[in-house]
Amino acid sequence: MFAADLPAWTRRSSDLSKHSAEVFAEAEEHPVTVTRRDGESLVLMSQREAEGRSQLLNFAAQLITVTLDDNGPFAERMSRVFPWMLALSPADREACAQDLVNAARASFSTGQPHLAIAELTSWKETATAIAAGLGSAEAEWLDDGETVKRP
Repeated sequence: MFAADLPAWTRRSSDLSKHSAEVFAEAEEHPVTVTRRDGESLVLMSQREAEGRSQLLNFAAQLITVTLDDNGPFAERMSRVFPWMLALSPADREACAQDLVNAARASFSTGQPHLAIAELTSWKETATAIAAGLGSAEAEWLDDGETVKRP
């Protein structure tokens, strides 16, 4: 996530007019810095990349809010910021809180926002399913030897 940690993919502004398809294809894969003689460099990236970074920064702000609050155990403080966690059992709240912090650390250290966002989404969907009563249903497992045909 930090600029110093990201590989440098740089193109000149003239490449946008001469090789626009190539530059746009690169920008779909990773952010591309476009250098200009007459102004500050610009960064070209996909909407998905920009939204991922924005979501990760928002998540980081929420985690900072939790860490600045020293009133109660960590999982309880997390539940105040993420109220959907209250649908989880106390043990699952503890696991969720730790998993979210670990995923955030991984995202920031690798520059991959999807790691934290996927973990956050997974836990939130689990809490939503439990709140809807889906957690109490007995799961029916297929036998190991049974092959299911493709629909």
